[in-house]
Amino acid sequence: MQIGIISDTHNNTENLQAALQIFKQKAIRTIFHCGDVSRVEVAPLLEGFRVIYLAGNGDLLWGEMRRSLLELNPESFGGLVFSGEIDGVKIAAAHGHVDGVVNGLARSGEYDYVFCGHSHRHKDVQVGKTRLINPGALGGLKIEPRSICLLDLYSGLAEFATLP
Repeated sequence: MQIGIISDTHNNTENLQAALQIFKQKAIRTIFHCGDVSRVEVAPLLEGFRVIYLAGNGDLLWGEMRRSLLELNPESFGGLVFSGEIDGVKIAAAHGHVDGVVNGLARSGEYDYVFCGHSHRHKDVQVGKTRLINPGALGGLKIEPRSICLLDLYSGLAEFATLP
């Protein structure tokens, strides 16, 4: 199963729409958004996807974002930390702004993958048996080119796509 991983939209709807178009072309239906969507008005753009949404430090109305995403798709999730399985693959995710949470999840050895955002830098590293992935940022402070991650949960193949 292939999933999409994005983070740090910071209201950049143009880049979000470009990322979603890539996901649609690849028939991806599950997206992890690792936080900092920023405004609830962005939620309707995510219609048609199952969204695992992690609240970030820029998501002041994250409860409303969670409700909006669940109205669009009851299989979505919204919260500060996700811990669960998708097709038998153990996954955890958090935005990364609370000290120690992401590293604790990765070092616990309980997960195949841990996803995060916050740093605006893409990352793909192995921490023990867990693979830690940050897709980079779609908006906000531009530290590196805008990027997303497409991940095949079974093969482990991760593709970081850079947006123009």
